[in-house]
Amino acid sequence: MDFGIKGKWALVCGASKGLGYGCARALAGEGVNLVINARTEATLNAAAERIVAETGVQVIAVAVDITTQEGRAKALAEAPKLDILVNNAGGPPPGDFRNFTRDDWIKAIDANMLTPIELIKATVDAMIERKFGRVVNITSSAVKSPIEVLGLSNGARSGLTGFVAGLARKTVAHNVTINNLLPGIFNTDRLVGTIAAVAKSQGVSVEEATKRRLAAVPAGRLGDPTEFGQACAYLCSAQAAYVTGQNFLIDGGAYPGTF
Repeated sequence: MDFGIKGKWALVCGASKGLGYGCARALAGEGVNLVINARTEATLNAAAERIVAETGVQVIAVAVDITTQEGRAKALAEAPKLDILVNNAGGPPPGDFRNFTRDDWIKAIDANMLTPIELIKATVDAMIERKFGRVVNITSSAVKSPIEVLGLSNGARSGLTGFVAGLARKTVAHNVTINNLLPGIFNTDRLVGTIAAVAKSQGVSVEEATKRRLAAVPAGRLGDPTEFGQACAYLCSAQAAYVTGQNFLIDGGAYPGTF
């Protein structure tokens, strides 16, 4: 299927590896030109070179901290125009909520709620004017099924979800959609840290904690960032114009609810 987005431009945040890279690679496979960002320049440049070699699209790598005003400005300045925005920032650290300070909460909200909102604010009006726009926010399955040790993430990402629910119903009339992708346990560096924290809190080994997590996944395996990226590419497609304000859970069936 031709997704109808060849030649468009996307900004993909946190795209040097993991889920962000999966999204960037999938969009590039559809002929979308990219501005990608991450904090580590060497890793980001390597990702850009790999995408160019495999797909032939234009890729501009901008090594910045997207959670800062300066970083956002630099990333946005590199894009000729933005038709697609994929918001993605590293999740806040796990821990016991009793130990979280006000600064911890502010940092989490700034990265996982306010940064996506600021990037949407900076790009959505131009998308509306051109009558095409796709915004995909990478959040977490914790939005639907909170994870005890991820209190900071549970709170900040739920705030973004509530904001999107209202805005997405206003922009869709202009062919600008906003949706959220909620990953479960995927084979990423982030997962390693989360499982280590769970193991510590439960007093078990990392191997045992991993086994317990997988036991709760009907698919019986970790998710692959490539398949996550393909779901992102669909939400950015011309065919997805009638999909907005949705929370797509990709977790191998781990969430036990009907709705």
